[in-house]
Amino acid sequence: MRWKKTLHMVEAHAEGEVGRVVTGGIIDIPGKTMLEKMTYINEVDDSIRRFCVFEPRGYAQMSTNILLPPTREDADAGFIILQGDQAHAMSGSNCICTTTVLLETGMVEMQEPQTQVVFDMPAGLVTATADCKDGKCQRVELTMTPSFVHELDVKVETESFGTLTVDIAFGGIFYALIDCRQLGISITPENARKLVAIGSEVQRQLNRQMQIVHPENDQLKGISYAMLTDKTESGEPVGATVLPPGRLDRSPCGTGNSARMAVMYARKEIAVGDKYSAYSVIGSRFDISFTGISEVAGKTAVLPKVSGRGWIHGFHQIGVDPSDPYPQGFSLSDCWGEADDLLR
Repeated sequence: MRWKKTLHMVEAHAEGEVGRVVTGGIIDIPGKTMLEKMTYINEVDDSIRRFCVFEPRGYAQMSTNILLPPTREDADAGFIILQGDQAHAMSGSNCICTTTVLLETGMVEMQEPQTQVVFDMPAGLVTATADCKDGKCQRVELTMTPSFVHELDVKVETESFGTLTVDIAFGGIFYALIDCRQLGISITPENARKLVAIGSEVQRQLNRQMQIVHPENDQLKGISYAMLTDKTESGEPVGATVLPPGRLDRSPCGTGNSARMAVMYARKEIAVGDKYSAYSVIGSRFDISFTGISEVAGKTAVLPKVSGRGWIHGFHQIGVDPSDPYPQGFSLSDCWGEADDLLR
């Protein structure tokens, strides 16, 4: 056997959402900041994303996190999230996975009862505080980036579902939030394909009709995901985030619930100091805390904390033989959805 590239990975999931962590084989990505490195992958050379994410080395229902040296002195580690469509600036579940991997493999020394890890991410600094006992990372609480409403009650025309009303908010990345009640559909495993179809069409249509840019950083732009929202019978939030090219987040979604908190505050549904649980399509839970108010370019921003659990479930290597006809992989619509720009 002869490989011309080898990556070492730790497999982990956070409340059901798989977030692989690349712990060896990538030295660095060009760019002075983590945001510049993400932009380099998205706009200059995304070969490493394709290599990690696409079949036969990857699969649709996962993310891959590249660990990198931090670009800031006030951070312990940097990482970038690779997914089916592009590299993304922030993810709560992937922060939980990466924290768990760093601590439980000894890459960052675990301190009991708590260990703090500061991440340098394209969306900004994110602090993870891990509850630790007997060598196990039991729960991770994330201090999320300031989250704000971009626009409420946006009308979007869809071919399949008619006119829908959505809210657009930033929770580390931009979201389109879709209240399920207007569609008469519930967030359940048996409705997963329908939820994906709704969210995918809304996200693509909004990105065609609107130019959405972060007011302080023009490299953070466009709606990354749609999140369908509902409540449990007891009134607690439940959500289903649709990730391109067409799948549901298995976790409750940290960035999605941060964006949702901003909308809930704008609609006077919550107040500073409130704590609640948010649930996913598979019934897994994140605990959410509303810790304060800030400001982003004149916009009121909420300060969320999100906590959940992560587990390591495997270790492996991936590589490529020089004779392999698919060095950057491939994707098919049976698993990866029907977006023409994503199928290779």
